[in-house]
Amino acid sequence: MQNEDEMDAIRQRKIAQLQEQQTSQAQEEQHAAVEAQKQSILRQILTEEARQRLANVKLVYPQLAEAVELRLIQLAQQGSIGDKLTDEQLKEILRKIQGQKRDSKIDIRRL
Repeated sequence: MQNEDEMDAIRQRKIAQLQEQQTSQAQEEQHAAVEAQKQSILRQILTEEARQRLANVKLVYPQLAEAVELRLIQLAQQGSIGDKLTDEQLKEILRKIQGQKRDSKIDIRRL
């Protein structure tokens, strides 16, 4: 009897582990699909140089790059972007967004 109970417990743990792995794998696949869709949209609305700049920004400032990507995708879906955005236009967008974030900083100076 005790061996059967132990075997049942082992089976239950193994089943739970397999279910957890499947859930994790499904989440990874979903994340990869969303990322692929984002990159596809960005390829349509950004020039090669602008996409490269955004990739570089993403390495250093991932949250800023994510915010810019989402904003650009929103603008594209609204039809606000006609031609592909150039590197210079992307730089301007980055400056504006970065400027908004900088304005919210508080400097504390001690005498």
